[in-house]
Amino acid sequence: MNREVTKAIFPVAGLGTRFLPATKSIPKEIMTLVDRPLIQYAIDEARAAGITDFIFVTSRGKSALEDYFDHAPHLEDSLRSKGKDDLLEILRSTDMESGAIAYIRQKRAMGLGHAVWCARRLIGNEPFAVILPDDVIAAETPCLQQMTEAYRETGANMVAAMEVPPEKASAYGILDIARDMGDRVLVKGMVEKPALEEAPSNLAVIGRYILTPKVLHNLDQNLRHERFGAGGELQLTDAIAQEIDGQGVYGYRFGGQRFDCGSKAGFLQATVSFALARPELKGEFEDYLRDMFARPEAAE
Repeated sequence: MNREVTKAIFPVAGLGTRFLPATKSIPKEIMTLVDRPLIQYAIDEARAAGITDFIFVTSRGKSALEDYFDHAPHLEDSLRSKGKDDLLEILRSTDMESGAIAYIRQKRAMGLGHAVWCARRLIGNEPFAVILPDDVIAAETPCLQQMTEAYRETGANMVAAMEVPPEKASAYGILDIARDMGDRVLVKGMVEKPALEEAPSNLAVIGRYILTPKVLHNLDQNLRHERFGAGGELQLTDAIAQEIDGQGVYGYRFGGQRFDCGSKAGFLQATVSFALARPELKGEFEDYLRDMFARPEAAE
């Protein structure tokens, strides 16, 4: 089996209701951490992992995503005429080659599994990645790159995993572990959003996947036979779990810090962390934070 992963699916059809009213007019994926939108972090991570084909599963109102990755001739000409070469270079880094990105509409909101299923014809019979832009991961070696290197050794389905507090397990897909090998765990079961007393571990699946094409077949069969999972939706977790006794499933403990930018608190935490990581912002921003927390009213 081919173990080079060159295609990635980006499910970006969600309405972003937790960020209303901002998302009334702009896709959540365009919201910025410092000066880069969430989707740019996801694209850059995919590029670092060797992805060349980018598949966006979108919905109505997401045209700003298409515009973001297009050329902006008027803006480029303006920057060039003013000698702002540094900004011009930053702008060019957001361009994507013609044909590199494909856009597919998810007409009905039927879950993550359904979003992935929508891209099946563009994946064909190849392994592929799935990246959820809400999960932003700061890492020396990008998370998906870590996973593709591990996938070359196993050739099995792989999900990014991290420990979460037991009381938060009900918000995640949770792994049932057959064998723990440090950065990798062999999976014997997966439970989507279990109750606290039913969680088999506290090792949660987060938004990075490397999957074999058999998972797409499972999704197709589950949809045809109306085998829906948690919330009455077509669950990606269920289709992956069907491969535990087949091609196998591994959880991968990635190195890095994950931020849940699908929540307001996580988005703010990521903003602070990424701002402090920027040399040109660090000093002034640190001074501001120290001053803010030193005020008497902040300590009360």
